[in-house]
Amino acid sequence: MSGTIKIQARPKLDTPNLLAAWPGIGNVAMIVASYLKSNLDFKELGYLEPSDFFDPIGVQVKDNIVEAPTFPQSQFYYWKNTGDGSDLILFIGDDQPSAKGYDLANCVLDAGLKFNIRRVYTCAAAITRIHHTEPPKVWGVGTNYEATEDLRKYNLEYASNLQIAGLNGLLLGVAKERAIDGICLLGEVPVYASRVPNPMAALAVMKVLTTMLEVKIDLADLAKMAVEARERIKQVAAQAMEEYIDYFTEPIWERGEEEDEEEDED
Repeated sequence: MSGTIKIQARPKLDTPNLLAAWPGIGNVAMIVASYLKSNLDFKELGYLEPSDFFDPIGVQVKDNIVEAPTFPQSQFYYWKNTGDGSDLILFIGDDQPSAKGYDLANCVLDAGLKFNIRRVYTCAAAITRIHHTEPPKVWGVGTNYEATEDLRKYNLEYASNLQIAGLNGLLLGVAKERAIDGICLLGEVPVYASRVPNPMAALAVMKVLTTMLEVKIDLADLAKMAVEARERIKQVAAQAMEEYIDYFTEPIWERGEEEDEEEDED
């Protein structure tokens, strides 16, 4: 699939790291990647040809005119670190394909290897019984012993058994097959709010990630997003509790009516 990778720039990068992100639980990976892209001077590097991985299931019609099919974008960006840390390649996939995920993961790594990446990073959510008022912890996993040893410096939670769904996990599995160092940082997300975007988990991950990558970035806006999201999750939790109570609780007056009907039938 050599024609799939479209490189549009040829920057001289110093042993860059690759951070890849796709939508997932709590949208943790996408929040992290989007925040980095918005707050650092990333430049366009290239993209993956979307028609190799996605099949449109319909088209839009505007003003009675059918538009051409649209595809999710899979873009590469690069950033040169002026500090002591390595340069960074950022890959953002707008969506995950229903098939060919393994091929897509290999293409992302192929593109990174063109610039001699030293390590691959992904982010994800760790669904736990944490309450939304608690500070989320960060879990860390690596593709080999050397990577996991590096994680010990950051006092992360240890995952003895864990499944990382989707391409945010699969990319690391493919990296392991190809003997490429890889790390995934996972922010804790409440089990009852797994479908809600979670900037709190993303903020916890970002604090660790920026330290690992030696990237200086202002996290104030993300912290504000986290506070606002906590209120939304509070509402989701309250609604879920109300539905739980309604489902499992039967009003006394309705119970009495049912008993009266049974007596009438006798």
